[in-house]
Formats: sequence, structure tokens, C-alpha cells
Amino acid sequence: MSPNAITPVHHLSLRSVLEKEQLNDTNFLDWYRNLRIVLKVKKKSYILDGPVPEEPPANATKSIRDAWTKHMDDSTEVACLMLATMIPDLQKALEHHDAFEMLKQLKEMFQQQARQQRFETVRALHACKMTEGTSV
Repeated sequence: MSPNAITPVHHLSLRSVLEKEQLNDTNFLDWYRNLRIVLKVKKKSYILDGPVPEEPPANATKSIRDAWTKHMDDSTEVACLMLATMIPDLQKALEHHDAFEMLKQLKEMFQQQARQQRFETVRALHACKMTEGTSV
């Protein structure tokens, strides 16, 4: 292999980003950003976009049933990943939810924290002033 060849990123190494710092009461935004990165690489970020669809009827085509099964399997995998990267109190509160519902609950729980962080960021931005006569 040439020294300039790009090697693919191993999924487990990215997963360790989430496992390094578990979701707790203070780091939701960082955890959520890392979760989206990991799921994007694994091509499973669609799981967070909406609820799991209803099971197709028994007379549905094989491709429709296969797509639903894949969605269910991906949702289970994402939910397990999410739970594995949370503190035990959050795991207990959310263990019976699928990934989409889990994220919905977490957003509600941490909504105030996100607002406060946005407020502090905007306030710091507004506090930044250039001194007169300096170049941009």
C-alpha cells in the first residue's frame, strides 16, 4: 500500500468517540453531535429522522418487507449504541424506547441546557468588539 493511500475509517474507532464520554446531565449537545457523526459514517443517520414505520402487511413484496426489516434492525442497533453511551440513570429512563423516541425524550430533557448554551454563545459574540483602527 502506498504511503499516500487513504485508509477507510474503522467504525469501531469512531464509536469510541461516543464511548469516551458518556451522555450525562451536562453534555447533551456534544454527545448528540458525536452521535450524528458516528451514524453518518455507518449510514444509519436516517434512523433519527422519524419513527419506525408500521410493519408492512403480510402480502407486501419481499423488497418492502426487507426494507422494513433493515429499518428495524438499524433502529435497534442505534438504540443500543445510544444506551451504551449514557450514564445508568438515563439508560434506565430510556431503555424501552426506540432510537427516534429516545432522542425525542432527550431533546425535551435537555432543551433548557441547549437554550442556555446558545444564549451564552450569542452573548459572547455580541461582546466581541474590534478596536478602532485595527484591520479586519
